[in-house]
Amino acid sequence: MTLNAATLSRVKSSRTRRRLSLGRVIMYILLAITLITFLVPIYWMFLSALKPQADVYTWPIKWFVFHPTMGNFTEAMRAAPFLRFFWNSVVTSVVGTVVELIFAVMCAYAFVFVKAPLKNFMFMLVLGSMMLPGHVTLLVNYITISQMDLLNTYAGIILPSLASSFIMFLLYQEMRTVPTELIESARMDGAGHLRRMVQVVLPICQPMLVTAALITFMGKWNSYVWPLIVTSTTDMQTLPIGLKFLQNDEGGTNWGAVMAGAVMAAAPMLILFFAAQKKIVGGLAAGAVKG
Repeated sequence: MTLNAATLSRVKSSRTRRRLSLGRVIMYILLAITLITFLVPIYWMFLSALKPQADVYTWPIKWFVFHPTMGNFTEAMRAAPFLRFFWNSVVTSVVGTVVELIFAVMCAYAFVFVKAPLKNFMFMLVLGSMMLPGHVTLLVNYITISQMDLLNTYAGIILPSLASSFIMFLLYQEMRTVPTELIESARMDGAGHLRRMVQVVLPICQPMLVTAALITFMGKWNSYVWPLIVTSTTDMQTLPIGLKFLQNDEGGTNWGAVMAGAVMAAAPMLILFFAAQKKIVGGLAAGAVKG
């Protein structure tokens, strides 16, 4: 009986390991398919940007470049003022991200640490705004910016997106984990709310703050609809609009130049994302667990 029981246990253990191995193989296959699905378009974009124009249209497709050229980038810069587009994206993204984070930090701190009447009700209103699609406010924002005479200005692009309930909620969830003993100790030492926020809360919440900054910056860098609506001059348009402008101008005859423009628009965000992906995923995961 003992031998049979031991043999049966080994058989069950072997079957369990086999099922686990099969499940792991299936998981790796699915991950590989997902990775290929995401990477092939990016690879094709960079490949087409470096191909001579004649090779872009060849069939069958050439998946390698044996004689790379920078002529597509030169053609893209000639067809559209990409340096101006790039500068406009940098200004609107950096300034918008900094100001939005300041508002989100102050709002999250107030909801967590400041006692105020109707605080819970106001918090529910802020969270409720996350249920509204962003396009619902496009017309109202455009009328407001137009009446303020801010069309074709940096302020017109930046102002409507300075408040983000999603970023505020991420920071709110992180600030709730700050030990109340530290806040009380700082208060007893005579620190006001501003000093407590800057010297106590923000250093503890730094990982989530970095994550929120990266998410906000990427969103503003890739923003297309609002800058398209609020700008009508080339001097104020951003990279996504400039890429569409290039596509309309060159897309019918020179897709190599269009792909070069796409590389110039996407490369900064790709570099930033791959450099900081651990912080983004780690910050979001930490916020989800702590929440």
